[in-house]
Order: sequence, then structure tokens, then C-alpha cells
Amino acid sequence: MMPSTLPEPVLFHAGRGEPVLRWGILGTGWIAGEFAQALRAHTRQLVTAVGSRSQESADRFAAGFGVERAYASRAAFLDAPELDAVYVASPPAEHLAEGLAAIAAGKHVLIEKPFATSAADARKLVDAARDAGVFVMEAMWSRYQPQSLIIRELLRDGVLGEIRSVRADLGQAINPGPEHRLSRPDLGGGALLDMGIYPIQLDSMVRGTPASIVATGGLAESGVDAYATVLTGYRTGEQSVLTTSMITRTPAAAAICGSRARIEIAAPFHAPTGFILAGNDFGTDTTTWQDETGIAGFGGLSWEATAFAGYVGEQRTESPLHPHGEMISILATIDEARRQLGAI
Repeated sequence: MMPSTLPEPVLFHAGRGEPVLRWGILGTGWIAGEFAQALRAHTRQLVTAVGSRSQESADRFAAGFGVERAYASRAAFLDAPELDAVYVASPPAEHLAEGLAAIAAGKHVLIEKPFATSAADARKLVDAARDAGVFVMEAMWSRYQPQSLIIRELLRDGVLGEIRSVRADLGQAINPGPEHRLSRPDLGGGALLDMGIYPIQLDSMVRGTPASIVATGGLAESGVDAYATVLTGYRTGEQSVLTTSMITRTPAAAAICGSRARIEIAAPFHAPTGFILAGNDFGTDTTTWQDETGIAGFGGLSWEATAFAGYVGEQRTESPLHPHGEMISILATIDEARRQLGAI
């Protein structure tokens, strides 16, 4: 019988003891704007500076989001004494260099996913942060949302029984042109690093590091991966099925299937939504949970920012919900999938 009530985890609500950090945002693309808006609407955190390649872009972003200081030089941005933390929101290929520069400047760093474009580069960032004594974290916002915290509790309590499979997909009908960042190998393009990382991280959260990886898919004309299906195998013999695409829109749903029950996460599964907990018997009762926090869409980026600030205040060296070793393992899975596809 399925539980009629679900766990009540401690959510990352603002104002529960986390320090108020002064943030600088490095990059002025759409995700940078969504992050700034989420912080302003749902956290106690302050965005005090923005950095870009051009003064015009930095000034426009600052005016749009009420940011006091705007810089066109990364060096000047990182030298700003009013910064406690940096959010790296640049294209993936720049995450290593910009992350290392922010770490060297003594800032705590939140790096937009993917943390880096390879497991090897991720290790460099983690090692640098450890040596510098600063906190670094990947902005894997899904890990800090209410639904993920409840699902972790259900998994910990063994409600699903033995986990047999994870099935998750995330695809968008982007069909990017040759100059789009997703089409450009030099910017860390491709579906796997941009969208496929979400199904893969869910599988990792539930099942850990896979024992085997089999990938099939296709490439764009530029040589980046355009779509992929990744089968991850585990020592118990079962497989998970994880798909992604930047040429077609997929349902963007996910399911965690166990020997006693399953969880079906509503689309889009990587954003604040809800889920159904159901037993495996035909006609079994279901328990439905819906996110009613009032923080919807990209407002959900606020959960990770408040969690980040709390971890800094606790003087942690890594996120307990997304530790460095697992983050590197996820990128190693993507490395192998891209290698099998022949992606650049």
C-alpha cells in the first residue's frame, strides 16, 4: 500500500539563517536575466555587479535588473571588493577559464550547468576551489527544488523498493543555425551538455554511477550531437533510458521505477512541477504531489541560490545534494556518450 501522506522536507526558503551574499553575474544572456530576477523576487541575496564583454551589454543588463555596477572587463569585475560570490552564466566553453579566474580572485562560485565541458575540466575547477578554500557548485537547479527533495526522501525510505529503471527525456525543437551556441563546438554546443545533462543527472541521483554506457544518436553538420539516447547499465543488470534532442520537442517527463512502486514526474521534469507516486499493481491507488510554493518556472532558480548561500554560511566545501564526485561522474557519462557518437 502506498503512503497516503508524503514527507515534508526542509525547503530552501529564504530567511532561515543563510548569509546575504553580494553576487556578481558574469554573462548577460537570458539565463543570467532569469537568475537575477529569481534572486530579486524570492531570496535575500543581492546582485551588486554584472560583467560582460561589452560595456553596452553590461549597462543594459544593469539597467534592466537594477544592478549597481557594470563592467566590460573580467579583471575589473573580479577585482570589485563588494563581491562575495560569482554566478558564471557564460557559454559552457568559457566556464573553466571564468570559473578559475573567479576562484583565484577568492570568490565563491556558482557555475551554470554544465559545470564544465568535460570531466577533466571539472576536476580542475574542483581542485582549484579546494586549494583556494572557496565554495564552488554547479547550478543544477533541479536538485534543490521541492519535488526533488521529497523524491530523495521517498528513495531513502525505500518506498519504491529496489530501483529497476529511470526513464527521462528532454528535447526542444530548437533546430539551431550554424552560429547558434548549441551548434558551435567552440562554445560547448550539443544537446547532451545543454539538455541531456538533466535526464543523466536524475539517473545519477537515483542510481549512482553506471557500470556501462551505450549511446546512439546523430550529429549536426557542425559535428556536435543533435540528439541522443543513452542507456546506462548497472551491476544488478537493469538499464535506464535517457534521451535528449535539440531538433524535436519531446514530452520532457520522467519516471523512477522500482520493485514496489514508481514515481512519475510531470513535465517539464527538471523544473518545478509535481509527481505521482503509484504502486505496481493494476488499478492501485496513487498519491499526487503538486508544487504549491508559488515559485514557478525559472523562479525556481532561487532555490539553488538560497541553498548556495546557506552552504557558504556553513563553511561547506561542496553541495551535499550534488557533491563534486557525482558532478564529475555525470560529466564523465556525457564524455563517453559524446565519444561513442563521434561528437566534436
